[in-house]
Amino acid sequence: MKAVIGIGTNIGNRAENIRTAVEALRLIPGIQVLRCASIYETDPWGYTEQQSFYNTVIEVESEKSPEMLLGACLGIEAGMGRVREFKNGPRVIDLDLLVVESYESNTPHIIVPHPLIGERDFVLVPMKELYSDMNVLGFSYTKQYENIAEKTSAKKVEKI
Repeated sequence: MKAVIGIGTNIGNRAENIRTAVEALRLIPGIQVLRCASIYETDPWGYTEQQSFYNTVIEVESEKSPEMLLGACLGIEAGMGRVREFKNGPRVIDLDLLVVESYESNTPHIIVPHPLIGERDFVLVPMKELYSDMNVLGFSYTKQYENIAEKTSAKKVEKI
């Protein structure tokens, strides 16, 4: 199954944090990184009194269940030193399972597609790079992208 993972960071060497997280995913048996969007610098979302973020999205092919893929993401966060002090606070790394092909879930353990995709330019802008029509693994985000495209703060920084 294919899936889209969002990656963000605003502590330390942000570009290197993203590269490390992508490389960690590549090392997990049963997960293949297919495509990576460029890295974008964006304003903080939610809690704004913090450094700007570097964000990207990647497409992976996974032999694992969505729950196991989410667990792999959480394990990488823990391995890289992620500490959750408060909601939307600074973080060394954040990996969000955004969309999974032909899969929807709304349980206490896993919510996919991610319910806030349509509100986040730091997801929609790099996602547009991978999915020009904004049809993402069976889910359309065309209208959401159009709503944020003119007012986004996202600036392309570099390619992964």
